[in-house]
Amino acid sequence: MFHIDIIGYLAALLTTFSFLVQAIQSWRSRDLSGISLGMYSMFTLGVALWLIYGIVIESWPLIVTNALTFLFALSILLMKLKQMSK
Repeated sequence: MFHIDIIGYLAALLTTFSFLVQAIQSWRSRDLSGISLGMYSMFTLGVALWLIYGIVIESWPLIVTNALTFLFALSILLMKLKQMSK
């Protein structure tokens, strides 16, 4: 099982930090024209549900990585909503 856990942790780290890269680019450029409000809304909600699921089953890899991904995705979503309200 240890090898399977390593694969899970590696997959979680890669997918989580891919959103960190997007968040940093979005924060720096403030250009969110290519970001779909619908997609990011659904994605952010999906990550929140994965986080809740991880909490319920007490899976730390799911909890930690989805908490981070949720924060990154939510920050981009809020920036997009703020841009659209102008």
